[in-house]
Amino acid sequence: MIQVTDLVKRFDGFAALDGLTMHVPKGAIYGLVGPNGAGKSTLLRHITGVWRQDEGTIKVDGQEVYENPAVKERICSIPDDLYYFLSASTRDMMAFYKGFYPRFDMQRYKALREVFSGVDERHPIRRLSKGMQKQSAFWLALSCRPEILVLDEPVDGLDPVMRRQVWSLLMGDVAEYGTTVLVSSHNLRELEDVCDHVGILSKGRVLIERSLSDLQDNLVKMQVVFQEKEMPRLPEDMEVLHVSQVGRIHTLIIRGRSQDVTNRLAVYAPILMDALPLTLEEIFIYELGGEDYAVREIAL
Repeated sequence: MIQVTDLVKRFDGFAALDGLTMHVPKGAIYGLVGPNGAGKSTLLRHITGVWRQDEGTIKVDGQEVYENPAVKERICSIPDDLYYFLSASTRDMMAFYKGFYPRFDMQRYKALREVFSGVDERHPIRRLSKGMQKQSAFWLALSCRPEILVLDEPVDGLDPVMRRQVWSLLMGDVAEYGTTVLVSSHNLRELEDVCDHVGILSKGRVLIERSLSDLQDNLVKMQVVFQEKEMPRLPEDMEVLHVSQVGRIHTLIIRGRSQDVTNRLAVYAPILMDALPLTLEEIFIYELGGEDYAVREIAL
């Protein structure tokens, strides 16, 4: 659906995107994660055709995005920093969106009025609270019936009930209409609940791009109690990303499938051994550099 190939964008000689390649399948909810400054927002502005790349290509179903109205009318975006015309209300922006989104669904706009009942559609959006502005943005975007929805920190500012409501609407559109959702967020716990594909960005490149299930299957957290208090020397080809110890319990983060790792550790005849799934947050930390990226304790 969305194919980004060897994308480069420089600002005053600094490569914000440095040969980035990624693929978002049709009908997927694709989570884009990475540390601050990794290039997430810059990438989304290229995918929506706001910025022109220095090198590489961004295509939707084989068509270039930049300055291509036929492609752009299939994409709707909610950026982190919302922008609307001065003094424009939700109703004003509805009329504006309706003019260039051919799939704009007026019936859905009316139906969503009940979902976003806290938003006065006649009130200027700029004078609404941050949470109400986000609700207005979702109201308009979902009414456009886009084939591709690009979201940058989409639920920031929404209360827990409205977060759940918005995600329910998005997942309903994916299931019923095959909408493709590309979402960038720092809330990894939330992405873990809704995404089926994940791309991890660092320094302007996609380091890892997999389905969430494959990503979780490739790292395992092992809690082991060996016969001796000290951990035995493990095989050199076993990729151990992190080791910690509390009493006699050793916790190891190991790259590999759970069953394979369990079988290899079983040769040491441990007293206790348990394989635990990693959260997306833990995967993010260890895939970005293991202990070098872990939170450090600093004495001040």
